[in-house]
Amino acid sequence: MATKLFGRDLKEYEDMNVEEILDKLSPEELEELNNYVDPDNSYLPANERCRDQTTKAPTGPLNREKLMKFIEKKAREEKDWDEAVPYEPGVVRGKKFQAKEITPPPTKDDIGLELDEEYEKALDDASEEDLVDLAAILGLHGMLNQTQYQAAYEDPEKRSNNNGLPKGSGKFQAIAKSDMPKFMPPEPDNNTDVEATIEQVKSNDPSLKELNWNNIRNISIERFHQLAEGLRTNTHLESLSLANTRMTDTAAKPFIQALEDNKTLKIFNVETNYISGDVQVELVKALLKNQTLLEFRAANQSPAILGQKIEMEIARLVMANPTLLRLGISFDIAGARVRTHEHLQRNNDKLRLKRKGAEEE
Repeated sequence: MATKLFGRDLKEYEDMNVEEILDKLSPEELEELNNYVDPDNSYLPANERCRDQTTKAPTGPLNREKLMKFIEKKAREEKDWDEAVPYEPGVVRGKKFQAKEITPPPTKDDIGLELDEEYEKALDDASEEDLVDLAAILGLHGMLNQTQYQAAYEDPEKRSNNNGLPKGSGKFQAIAKSDMPKFMPPEPDNNTDVEATIEQVKSNDPSLKELNWNNIRNISIERFHQLAEGLRTNTHLESLSLANTRMTDTAAKPFIQALEDNKTLKIFNVETNYISGDVQVELVKALLKNQTLLEFRAANQSPAILGQKIEMEIARLVMANPTLLRLGISFDIAGARVRTHEHLQRNNDKLRLKRKGAEEE
């Protein structure tokens, strides 16, 4: 393998005599060359890695004893630092350190609960519903899981052995027992025919009201562009979900124009993809033209942090939309989050009042 330096092959320099080249250099050139030696090279001797660069001639031989005496004399002649509070022998200032007393944890014998006969009789005669209510009053309801809490209100004869209570038992046992994890089968694959649904959207099929491409990973950019082109003229599709389809900015940009032209789509979902904040702003901005979309979701994108500028711009566009009811975007800026929530709440209140007035008429 040929050795190269700055793209040049060093093979032609292998036969050169280095000593002859160094003899032709002037003292200034040798000094400059010596400065190029790597000081961090541990293979060089210490005198070469820490080269003496002093140009002043020595005044005489080093006398260590004389140097130490001079340093001690100089230190005694130096004035001490001025103290805010002068030192006084025997005077203690500040707080003394005292180690904390470590109390041993209480044992079972130290914990005692003495109840009157009236309370003991009441607890013995109490039902499991009463014990659960008492635990909630005492703040111990967190020790019960949902299964055991529900089992306390079931018939003891109908209980199974999986809820922490033995069948037919009248006692509440194992209140801190955890539930066994339940096996949940994996979600089935999305078998939606991409090609067929694109043709349905393009032909404006009235039977296609909802289209779900979620979790389909092998959709090409051309297919997204074809879907967006068909969505522009479609008048029957109301819900379009494209979550977790590896959609990028290139695939999402055609939907900006599609949202501006389409007047029947109500729900648009592009969560869990790779859409940048700038394209999300353009998508939200496209909703202002017709103001027919009611729900827009674009959370959990690969660039997780949008930034203050992007979030405040999205909040401004949402506040200008009087028909949007639900927005699925995670905000890190409190101002954008609060303003968006309040505006969406007002939109929902207006719709509710309008629907209530129509019902009364």
